[in-house]
Amino acid sequence: MPCATRRPAVRSSISGSGRVFVGPRGGPLRRSGFRRIWNKVRVDVGLPDLHFHDMRHVGNTLAATTGASLKELMSRMGHASSRAALIYQHASQDRDKVIAAALGEAFTVARASDKSDKGTPKRSGTQRARKR
Repeated sequence: MPCATRRPAVRSSISGSGRVFVGPRGGPLRRSGFRRIWNKVRVDVGLPDLHFHDMRHVGNTLAATTGASLKELMSRMGHASSRAALIYQHASQDRDKVIAAALGEAFTVARASDKSDKGTPKRSGTQRARKR
């Protein structure tokens, strides 16, 4: 969250300790001071209704759109069942376009291979997929 880096009380530190948010002296945020700091940061960045868990949802949804598998999402989130991880695999218009383009390319390649195989028996789609 780039806006958090502008605040002297809360800094972003993804490298090193691995923590995204650190306290005023670079250490971990303490439970006792977290809510006070979190509420101030939310107001300062113009997102007063943002819940901390919303960031987890956005991060995991973005991971899913990059092509992360269900197992990878489960590992990132610490989920033992696929049911919870499936929530983050929203269908998106951008991914739908990528999938459609890949299918179109596969179809074009398959049609070109059929045209170049004149005189040989036609193979079914299953046979082509299995490369028989």
